[in-house]
Amino acid sequence: MSGITVKRVLSAEDRRDALEVVEQVFMREKQWIRTAGEQLPEVLEERGRCSWFIARVDGRTAGVLRLMYDPPLELPDEYDVSLLPGVDMDRMKREGRYVEIGRFMIRERYRKNPRIALRLMRTATREVLERDYTHFITDVFEGEAHSPLNFHTRVLGFEVIGKHLFGDLNCSSTRIILTLDILKVYRRIRNSRSRVYTELTEGMRGILDRKLTAAGQ
Repeated sequence: MSGITVKRVLSAEDRRDALEVVEQVFMREKQWIRTAGEQLPEVLEERGRCSWFIARVDGRTAGVLRLMYDPPLELPDEYDVSLLPGVDMDRMKREGRYVEIGRFMIRERYRKNPRIALRLMRTATREVLERDYTHFITDVFEGEAHSPLNFHTRVLGFEVIGKHLFGDLNCSSTRIILTLDILKVYRRIRNSRSRVYTELTEGMRGILDRKLTAAGQ
């Protein structure tokens, strides 16, 4: 699959194609939402609070990913949140600038190739670094058929900080809350020869090394 491309969703055409993925995966397959159109605003700004990315394989839509900058770290009481011992939200807010990864989905026919997800993550991570954010936060469903929990924790280096029972998607599974310190993970894997890490950090090692140096790491 050498024909993988990823770009920001800014044009009406890209928005339409992204909504097709959302409709197919989240609405029809998973039945987590009732309508797809309200997921993407009609106008997406270059440096707005949300960024959407779309992946294509040989021109065919394959997946999407959404970033939300500065999300509220404290979730509503009705979500029934339970944090692991030692997790301090106030300290998290002091020590990091967070971006939420959400609406991360790959069409069924492309799920056996992890490079699509890695390309989406790489493009999103580059934007996050260029905007001087430091951490990712996300939810994944526990026990769901296509849950990326193992991929996020074992491959990408996300850490579990808690869970909640309810959320904005119509799914009965428990939500596992994950965070990732970008520089912490890069410091651990920067000398790795793993093809996964090489793919994930391609074109970004310069900016990551500069940030490590600036942070005294």
